[in-house]
Amino acid sequence: MNPDLPERIFGISGEQDFSETALEVFRFQYGGNKVYSEFLANLGTDIRGTGGIEKIPFLPAEFFRTHRIITGNHPPATVFVSSGTTGQEPSRHYVADTSVYERSFLSSFSLFYGDPSQYMIAALLPSYTERENSSLVYMMDRLIRMSSWKGSGFYRDNTTLMLLEIEKAAKAGFKVFLMGVSFALMDLAEKHSPDLKEVTVMETGGMKGRRKEITRAELHSILKKAFNVDAIHSEYGMTELLSQAYSNGEGIFRCPPWMKILIRDTQDPLTVTGQPGITGGINIIDLANIHSCSFIATGDLGKLHAGGSFEVLGRIDNSDVRGCNLLVE
Repeated sequence: MNPDLPERIFGISGEQDFSETALEVFRFQYGGNKVYSEFLANLGTDIRGTGGIEKIPFLPAEFFRTHRIITGNHPPATVFVSSGTTGQEPSRHYVADTSVYERSFLSSFSLFYGDPSQYMIAALLPSYTERENSSLVYMMDRLIRMSSWKGSGFYRDNTTLMLLEIEKAAKAGFKVFLMGVSFALMDLAEKHSPDLKEVTVMETGGMKGRRKEITRAELHSILKKAFNVDAIHSEYGMTELLSQAYSNGEGIFRCPPWMKILIRDTQDPLTVTGQPGITGGINIIDLANIHSCSFIATGDLGKLHAGGSFEVLGRIDNSDVRGCNLLVE
């Protein structure tokens, strides 16, 4: 691997730079990732004939449930494991270098929300904190530790204390960021219906069997009214990725510069486009996945918009993806 490649990934400037870097990552993973290389060989992919990024074959996310997806010879520093569903094998992401993940999510947070040290950060993630090896818990723990408000933390069921800390932080001039799994935010809305008009409220999806599944639009409508906020933010992330896209409302997600969404034809999965206005399966290029696989075909149905933003319309299959398991509208 070119030793400058990781720096290039987080210094991408523009579409051409992204495409050139993505093709270099593709060649690196073609040569150093046994599972991906065999997948490409079975498709009859000729690396010499690969054109632009839309010609790169994308590995189905389900492979993370059944194979050890890793590029290079580095032993994994950690293994992130998805929550999965009953009777289904969870996804496992073998992460060779956690500093790459940290750089990805810290850079993304700073890009979309600013310096985490300036926030009081609260997390309502009971279904994630109850298990080990959650990439979401890892991310939130790091952000919480960067906050300079001592009351930042994971609150689980102690919502009364959390609301007191939020009120104190807001009065002290701190910005407040509340991340919650959908059912926990619904519980908060019903139990307290707190006025959070000064708070950035972000849902990360998932009723996890605790409540009836509803659409993202329905969820946001309920929470906006209960919390007295103009918008509910969302995160689009999953165990198989080391980057996240964020929405500041209306379900429109935007990616950091090293992440890109393409849309595949659901009838012909090898036909991929980056043209706006197209609806189909969501394919993701996540260059932070440099030590696993950066080219992932998800089980999500989505629509691409101008400028690279996108929306998630539902699920094509029953695989579990964090933040995207609400029903089709």
